[in-house]
Amino acid sequence: MLDTLGTVLIGLSMAVILTAVLTTMPLRLSVRLVLAGAAGTWVGVAAAVAGSGSLSQPATVLAMFAAPLLATGMILIAVPAARRAVGAIPLKVLAGLNIIRLSGVLFVLLAFAGRLCGPCPYVAGLGDFVTGALAVPLLWSAATKRPIRDRSVFAWNTFGMLDLIVAVVLGSISRDGSPLQLIHDGVGTAAMLSLPWAFVPTVLVPFLLIAHSIIFARLRARRSRNVGRPSATIGRLSHAH
Repeated sequence: MLDTLGTVLIGLSMAVILTAVLTTMPLRLSVRLVLAGAAGTWVGVAAAVAGSGSLSQPATVLAMFAAPLLATGMILIAVPAARRAVGAIPLKVLAGLNIIRLSGVLFVLLAFAGRLCGPCPYVAGLGDFVTGALAVPLLWSAATKRPIRDRSVFAWNTFGMLDLIVAVVLGSISRDGSPLQLIHDGVGTAAMLSLPWAFVPTVLVPFLLIAHSIIFARLRARRSRNVGRPSATIGRLSHAH
């Protein structure tokens, strides 16, 4: 039952993320199709690697986790057009996509079912839920055009990003067979190595870390532009690009 629910929610999350990002960037249709194909290929690769059991190797998990982060970082650094396109994604979209993290309660349910052990499912699951829940008022304020102070968005973004980083660390030190294992508690994080849960460390977490990084960069840029002006607000997320 949990695997079925996870398949539906994770698949829906990936589809929503891809659609939201591609439709809000000012790109030609051909470029959007190429990006959609690249994203679909990566999801397929992640599925194939997980299905083959290769994620049992810690180095493979690290490579699958790091590859999207490194590839995105290099593209944004090397291609100005890519930076401009990413810079056009509304902050309300980047923040609102975190609502999918309400499904973090599934990690707690996996722990109750004995398929995850240790502190990771509780810390990561509840942290995800809180991040997703707090994204709701941000999106609501954007929809109603109520200003939100940058410091509030910064605090939320910091919490959300730290939650992901802590989850990755706890997952690494809880995994059986990992050279980094410090927590020995039952099955550890074994469930995250098989489908559909393997999409979390190989697709969803890298994207969310990228989104948080973009939000930080945009807030920093806004602060630089507003030096010497009255305290700025995120000011209608719906108009912040």
